[in-house]
Amino acid sequence: MSEPSAAVRSKLFLIFRIGQERFALDATEVGEVLPLLPLKPIARAPDWVAGVFAHRGKVVPVIDVSALTFGSAAGRRTSTRLVLVHYRHDAAGSDLRLGLIVEYASETLRCDPERFQPYGLHNRHAPYLGPVLEDSQGLLQWLRVQDLLDDSVRELLFAPALAAVLEQAP
Repeated sequence: MSEPSAAVRSKLFLIFRIGQERFALDATEVGEVLPLLPLKPIARAPDWVAGVFAHRGKVVPVIDVSALTFGSAAGRRTSTRLVLVHYRHDAAGSDLRLGLIVEYASETLRCDPERFQPYGLHNRHAPYLGPVLEDSQGLLQWLRVQDLLDDSVRELLFAPALAAVLEQAP
């Protein structure tokens, strides 16, 4: 049996920046890319929890990836986007939506995901920062959606949605 071709192994990534640093989201985790919308703040939430908004009849929590990663809110630019991603909660196995505020989200990259390599550090405070890829522009780091939230934040943001899912279970 022959090896799959590079085209078969390739994935599409949405590229964004935090300051001068480039990051990538697996496009299969992206549901929609929206302009930045007004958000309702969540009382007593961490600073990087930007708020919630209503989208197609559901309330969607939103986090500011820049504030989460480096401690300062994303700039409000024409290229700043609200990216809706599929966030699956392990316990319930349900597909929940999470909004991510990201800057300079205006390009994509198609490449073999095996080109991303471990960068040698285990950052337990940012487990969502995955392997890196080196290209002509420097390093590009894969942001893993499933590792963004710890248990306490997941409970804060998704408790009502998870309760509804569990109520509907047989």
